Amino acid sequence: MTASIKAAVSEAEWQLRVDLAAAYRLVALFGWDDLVFTHLTARIPGPEHHFLINPYGMMFEEITASSLVKIDLDGQKVMDSQWPVNPAGFTIHSAVHAARDDAQCVMHTHSINGVAVSAQQDGLLPISQQAVIALASLGYHDYEGLALTEEEKPRLVADLGHNAALMLRNHGLLTVGETVANAFLAMYVLEAACMAQVRALAGGRDLTLVNQKIVDGMKAQVVEVTKGLGGDIAWPGLLRRLDRRMPGYAD
Repeated sequence: MTASIKAAVSEAEWQLRVDLAAAYRLVALFGWDDLVFTHLTARIPGPEHHFLINPYGMMFEEITASSLVKIDLDGQKVMDSQWPVNPAGFTIHSAVHAARDDAQCVMHTHSINGVAVSAQQDGLLPISQQAVIALASLGYHDYEGLALTEEEKPRLVADLGHNAALMLRNHGLLTVGETVANAFLAMYVLEAACMAQVRALAGGRDLTLVNQKIVDGMKAQVVEVTKGLGGDIAWPGLLRRLDRRMPGYAD
């Protein structure tokens, strides 16, 4: 299977498959997965609006580069696969991919910490360094039920705006990036911020909030800290971790 898929796609698509499969494995490794019920998608380079998505029913730690399913903007398979896809699960992703040329990768999770903070009235609080970084590029979208309808798409896109992340109220987290690495780093930071907030609130003591001026200037500081590499500053190390703990994603 691996050899036949690799031979049938471009080098650029194969590399994207490897990166996206790695992201699925990392989501499982960090404990952000929700059985088979969330999705990470990536747009394949080229003029076609084709995307890679998880084979519906496969656990995230099982996903490989060759098992990812190629679909169109309507969520329909454009390359043969023994696995089904969940078109309804692609509703959120298709809306973002269609509206944002820079959103080459879209990640959506139902992590416990993310859902917990998304249900809190004040949303993400500026109480940690991770939160300050996330708040520099974060939007909010109110819950409208399972994301199944076309009517919700323009509201979701408007709420995301030009941000790198979106908190889906009572639902979970979403991040976008020009690369899989960028979208993953944005998710890691947002998830860490949510975890810190849940723990801080559980402490039952007054919280110290970071000044808004620091939040406003954080984007420039992040570029400096990552040496302009964005998610690529951490991605090679994350792949090495996967090679040690959960190998096989590149098959």
